Amino acid sequence: MNIEPGQQMASPLAEDEASRADRPPAGWRLWWLAIRPRTLTMAVAPVLAGTALGWAEAGHFDPRPFLAALGGALLIQAGTNLHNDVADALKGGDQPMRQGPPRVTALGWATPERVRAGALVCFGLACLFGLYLISLGGLPILALGLASLAGGWCYSGGPRPIAYGPYGELFVIAFFGLGAVGGSYYLQTHALSLSALVAGLAVGSVAAAVLMANNYRDMEADRLIGRRTLAIRAGVRTSQALYAVMVLAPFVLLVGPSGPAGGWLVLGAVPMAVGLIRRFATEARGPAFNIILGTTARLQLLIAGLLALGLIF
Repeated sequence: MNIEPGQQMASPLAEDEASRADRPPAGWRLWWLAIRPRTLTMAVAPVLAGTALGWAEAGHFDPRPFLAALGGALLIQAGTNLHNDVADALKGGDQPMRQGPPRVTALGWATPERVRAGALVCFGLACLFGLYLISLGGLPILALGLASLAGGWCYSGGPRPIAYGPYGELFVIAFFGLGAVGGSYYLQTHALSLSALVAGLAVGSVAAAVLMANNYRDMEADRLIGRRTLAIRAGVRTSQALYAVMVLAPFVLLVGPSGPAGGWLVLGAVPMAVGLIRRFATEARGPAFNIILGTTARLQLLIAGLLALGLIF
């Protein structure tokens, strides 16, 4: 091998590291990326809030439905993300202009059949958790479980995917707020209450803000492929206002007269919420919004955690 004067030979270690960096992820790293771990807190927060509220109002805590509901919710979220990954790739939704994290199907890191099979495995395992929860909660939990599985599949599938229209945020409030909080509460109390409804709306509102941040970031790319998300329909300024409303709504709901006792502790998350609203309104759309999206998901978990602390202690 001839080396020109001044040229340095690359070390084998450096070449190996560069080659490794160019390779797509494999094994568990591929699946971890595919299930979008930043969004998994959206499954944890409502189960935590609903269980804590049920514990506080019933005066006792049953860990069995809590753990089963948590496992089922995480699996439905992961399955929905996998199904969304493959469905968007096949529909042409994950174009090069997209600013979000990498999608394994669109990048060719996994075949559509493999990702679809992963989604089915997640949904199948969620059904096993669901069967156990049905044995504890009866027909209301059966109805909620079937609706959750159907909703997770229809979010990106079918002739009119929910993700491609302006109702995605309402879907999120319904399933990641009212349904998940109400179902977790019911499993502890075998009843429903106004406070559970209020907590569901509060937690679901921040989950909707996560989706708004996602769709606001991808407005141009989504418009090109025919999506008509709420962000596109509303436009830039109105989307910024809607995000602010979604992020601030939990404080009004949980501290107001209809909120649960102990809801005042969520006020500790106000500085984080205000900072997010400011960043959403001032930062340019693009990869920076991935941080805003992830931080919004953490805000939802923080609010649920503070609510749980206020209720229990």
